[in-house]
Amino acid sequence: MSRLLFLWTVLNPQELEKNLSVFQYVSDEASLNALVAQYQQSPLLVLDTEFVRTRTYYAKLGLIQAYDGKTLALIDPVALPDLSAFWSLLDNPNIIKLVHSCSEDLEVFAHYGQRQPTPLFDSQIAASLCGMGHGLGYAKLVETCLGEVIDKGESRTDWMRRPLTEAQLSYAANDVLYLYQLYPQLAERLKAQDRLGWLYEEGERMTEGRLATPDMDTAYLRVKNAFQLTEHQLAYLKVLAKWRLEKALARDLALGFVIKDHGLIALAKKQPKSMGDLLKLNDLTEQEKRIHGKDILRVMQTADLNNPPELVDVLALKPGYKSAFKNIKTCLTELCEQHAIPMEMLGSKRHIHEYLQWRWDKQQGALPTVLSGWRGQIAAESLAKLEV
Repeated sequence: MSRLLFLWTVLNPQELEKNLSVFQYVSDEASLNALVAQYQQSPLLVLDTEFVRTRTYYAKLGLIQAYDGKTLALIDPVALPDLSAFWSLLDNPNIIKLVHSCSEDLEVFAHYGQRQPTPLFDSQIAASLCGMGHGLGYAKLVETCLGEVIDKGESRTDWMRRPLTEAQLSYAANDVLYLYQLYPQLAERLKAQDRLGWLYEEGERMTEGRLATPDMDTAYLRVKNAFQLTEHQLAYLKVLAKWRLEKALARDLALGFVIKDHGLIALAKKQPKSMGDLLKLNDLTEQEKRIHGKDILRVMQTADLNNPPELVDVLALKPGYKSAFKNIKTCLTELCEQHAIPMEMLGSKRHIHEYLQWRWDKQQGALPTVLSGWRGQIAAESLAKLEV
């Protein structure tokens, strides 16, 4: 199926709600299999998830919403631990997967389904690319395009409790009901601006690498303020960060609920050699010392001080950074104005840093995002002329 618009007939909101008098609550295998068989024949499938994440490393999946324009289903993953039939929909290339601001949903799909949705149409990105505003929330987008006001009162509810209330179910159903109606407007606008391909390119970029397992040996690079450490101290941080990540994954705990970043930094700097030394540290809680103290001392003894990591390179601390950053940002700002593209899409701080690092590394390594795909078509020639 072409990724262009397919023939589309949509009822107005009142007619649609009348025809969709009830949703289907799916909590048994037979119903799920029948639903999946229907969805496999659909050109478009709206998806959303409800989850809870407080102390856990992975989100706890509480509900999946799906709608193909015919059947709006609320799928109960608590009652259905095996959702493999449903996950098979995600990478069916003949079904456009329609989502809104889906980064957290993609995490859920990767963890529980070991798949990523493709082709992917994110309505928040679509709105940004067609000039409606960057980072629009779902309720605002629905109100702008459809004139419907959505009650977001259940947005912070506990989706793991059973039974779910009528208010919860209604809230969850509306998240896909109205998104289905948004699609033709957004797709038509993108097609008129010849940016529909950009949208799908963004979908591919967003899903890239999400099925990879966490890299234990580079976990230390994601510890806040790691750049403050010497090579010797980084050797300790490397083994500590790896241990923390392994512990977090094994116990399904958020990293900060094992030991917080500033605790790891303090351990790497002060290098306690005994329980007495460790107990004197004010940067660890008493609970962290009691539960993990022996493990911490054991792990720190494994640090390879003869082959420490290189110093963490902080781009913003390099000579000439401010002027180079300003030149690149000015260039991209002008391009954004010319092409009516939000700066966040073309020239975010992350994009600028990635490009500047690539230039200063003598253009070694992977091509930066701002030079790839549709961004490269717009920005490559202008950026190449800059002195950085």
